[in-house]
Amino acid sequence: MVSRVIPVDPFDLVIFGATGDLATRKILPGLYRRFFAGQIPEGSKIVGAARTAQDSDAFRAQVRAAIEEFVGAAKRDPAQIEAFLSIVDYVAVDAMGDDGWAALAQKLRDGRVHAFYFSVAPSLFGALAERLHSYKMAGPEARIVVE
Repeated sequence: MVSRVIPVDPFDLVIFGATGDLATRKILPGLYRRFFAGQIPEGSKIVGAARTAQDSDAFRAQVRAAIEEFVGAAKRDPAQIEAFLSIVDYVAVDAMGDDGWAALAQKLRDGRVHAFYFSVAPSLFGALAERLHSYKMAGPEARIVVE
């Protein structure tokens, strides 16, 4: 069987639960592998969102550590890691409240597909979806992925 990569348009991907175990072990290293393989188009952006109070630099350090631990040595190219980290951003949000949502909305760009990855407990799915709607982030081009 021959695998085929279907090209995609530049996107903004928000990972809710970005500081959690699943994101650290699987999602972020997997996204780096796709970046390394040339499968994330130029102009794309990845935004981590979680309740952890930290800045983007601290989150990038966490992403770097995840890549170093969970990506094989053959794909850990320092220049590629730096390039990947340059498209990574972070915002602290309260899934059940209003803190951080306006800041998250400002990080999303017009003219991009917006994808939201819910790497959180199922009990938070409804609250997150409601806030995406109320902060006008869930437009016709938006996609939600639940884990």
